[in-house]
Amino acid sequence: MSSPRKRTVVFISGSGSNMMALVQAAKAVDYPAEIVGVISDKADAGGLAKAAAEGIPTFAFVRKDYASKDEHEAAILAALDELAPDIICLAGYMRLLSGAFIQRHEGRIINIHPSLLPLFPGLHTHRRAIDAGMRIAGCTVHFVTEGMDEGPAIGQAAVPVLAGDTAEALAGRVLTIEHQLYPQALKLLAEGKVTMEGGKAVSATASYGGAKSQLISLITD
Repeated sequence: MSSPRKRTVVFISGSGSNMMALVQAAKAVDYPAEIVGVISDKADAGGLAKAAAEGIPTFAFVRKDYASKDEHEAAILAALDELAPDIICLAGYMRLLSGAFIQRHEGRIINIHPSLLPLFPGLHTHRRAIDAGMRIAGCTVHFVTEGMDEGPAIGQAAVPVLAGDTAEALAGRVLTIEHQLYPQALKLLAEGKVTMEGGKAVSATASYGGAKSQLISLITD
């Protein structure tokens, strides 16, 4: 008997391209997660219309509509209580979550970041990679912890940095592999093949040298 699919809510702030990569992956009958809701901090986020067109419930919680950050987050938590997610995926969500929020969902929140963490946390990652003379760049899916972009990595994917690259050109190539990596990482988490233990991402299925491995590594031309 197959296990029920893991209920997954995606948080976005923009166009939702990574969200749509997850939505498309979840259309496969054997995919272990289903997207049951999309939450945004921006009412005009382009991804909301895309999710609604797929029949996915959408919610917008705009910070200025609430008297405080605590009230804003309480409204989001109330929606999550209704959606009852097993997993939360941050996909271009540009608002920091509080420590209390993260602790409440510890080990069940993942994020995709457009750099090979721990290199270049935060913003302007592609420009910073080029300026640093990097030969490769990429993206990381990681568990969310209270430190920004500091959670343990589930997987990474890389592309070469080309001569004469602009930040925009590099961002486009990295985005392509983000759309490949994120569904794979969510699949592993939903299947219970990766968990966060002791502040590290560990595999339930593979080990190297006696240590449980971190999981996905993709390099594209």
